[in-house]
Amino acid sequence: MVELVDIGVNLTHRSFNVDQEKVIERAMAKGVSTMIVTGTSIRNSQEAQRLASRYPGKLYATAGVHPHDSRNSNNETINILRKLATNKEVVAIGECGLDYNRDFSPRPIQDKCFEAQIELACELALPLFLHERDAHRRFVEILATHKNKIKAAVVHCFTGTDQELKNYLDMDFYIGVTGWICDERRGKHLKDLINKIPLDRLMIETDAPFLTPRNMPNKPSDGRNEPAFLTYILGEIAKSVGKPYDEIAIATTTTAKKFFNL
Repeated sequence: MVELVDIGVNLTHRSFNVDQEKVIERAMAKGVSTMIVTGTSIRNSQEAQRLASRYPGKLYATAGVHPHDSRNSNNETINILRKLATNKEVVAIGECGLDYNRDFSPRPIQDKCFEAQIELACELALPLFLHERDAHRRFVEILATHKNKIKAAVVHCFTGTDQELKNYLDMDFYIGVTGWICDERRGKHLKDLINKIPLDRLMIETDAPFLTPRNMPNKPSDGRNEPAFLTYILGEIAKSVGKPYDEIAIATTTTAKKFFNL
């Protein structure tokens, strides 16, 4: 069985409270030997780090403030993230970025919080785990200012356009693909674009408990996604690019381990 890396899973989400340990066991039984737990706020990032510390070499964490939560940031936010990042389990800064779709936080505050986290990642020489929704132009504008200092960056849950993909690849960014590609309603364009992503720039993620793959023959009754379902995403990618499953598995795992220095 080829080992897989799920680069983005929200294992601290309340939907996993009852069976978190079993969820992790099921993932590993399916070959998902490494999972990176996403941090989206100070509290959530701390929980992600604590969870990862219980599974050394198997679980890792990111530390960051999602744009939705940036309204809660203050003068101590970056200092707390900096301290959290000293833990060996923390392998990236994020999830950070811009979300001009829901605007849960005012845009100027999103911009400021995002830029502060980019600067922190540059300071610590850690990669960035990025979120962007309906904010591509401003997103790229801010990142370009720091391009020469950014160690590496992955655009998490990419669902954008051909031109947006080109812009990211031109900036030497990596691309994270989720179960969105398994959605016959919304993911059709992604099945076409996946061929334009070099294998050494592609990584896979479930974003569980969200975005349950719609190509599953037997979907969970509660609709909850989990990292064990990463195989369905990988299968859809292999089908879309016309390459063997194992080839995509080995390539994405190799890329993820190099990117996060695992």
